[in-house]
Amino acid sequence: MTFQEIINQDKPVLVDFFATWCGPCKTMSPILEDVKNRVGEDASIIKMDVDKNPRAAAAYQVRGVPTLILFKNGKMLWRQSGVVAANDLERVIKAQIK
Repeated sequence: MTFQEIINQDKPVLVDFFATWCGPCKTMSPILEDVKNRVGEDASIIKMDVDKNPRAAAAYQVRGVPTLILFKNGKMLWRQSGVVAANDLERVIKAQIK
């Protein structure tokens, strides 16, 4: 499945734009695991390495990592850079679940 196919799904897809060398990105990993467990199959959470996927990062003007972007049906619904608390992410995602 391509990135475009993933973000065009009818369910919310949270994309974590990250880099392996980024400290705050490492902080986000267990938070994202926690959120994934909370939302289950109702949403997808994927990680996008900006160093391996510079085109995707450029397409969404990702200047700093981590940057989290929530998509649904290909539309960007929410975006935030930096570390985001699990409760906040869960609330943002659940607001988009039918």
